[in-house]
Amino acid sequence: MAVLAILLFPVYTFAMGLTYVEAKIRPVSNGGGARTVRFLVDTGATDSLLPASHLREMGVSPIGQKRYELADGTVHEYSFGFAAFDLMGVQAVASVIFGPEGSEPILGVTILESAGFSVDTANLVLKKLPAVPLK
Repeated sequence: MAVLAILLFPVYTFAMGLTYVEAKIRPVSNGGGARTVRFLVDTGATDSLLPASHLREMGVSPIGQKRYELADGTVHEYSFGFAAFDLMGVQAVASVIFGPEGSEPILGVTILESAGFSVDTANLVLKKLPAVPLK
C-alpha cells in the first residue's frame, strides 16, 4: 500500500490573516533577469500581478490585454504576459498582470494550482499536493 505524503510549507502571516510567500519570477525566454518577490497569496485572484515597471525591468513582455474585475466590483483592463515562477522549488509558467505602479504583488490561484499547491487557510501553510489534479 502506497502512502501519500503531503508536504507543508510555512508562509508569512500578518494582521487580519494575510498570507505571503516568496517566489522567484523570471521571463519565459532566456533574456532578462530573475527576481525574488514577496507575494500576497490571494485565492480570490485568478492571475498573478506585479507592478508593470518590475515586469519590464525583468524582461517580461506584454502579449495582450484582459479585463479584470477587482474586489470592489470595478472592471479594469490590464496588459498581461507570461512568466516562469519558482515557488518553493517547483517551476511553472503562468499569466502575470502588468499592474499599476505601487500595487502589491499578488500570487493568484492559477500559478498555485499549476505548481501543485493548495492553500490550507486554517493552518496558514501551502500544501504540496501529491499530484496535480486533471479532473
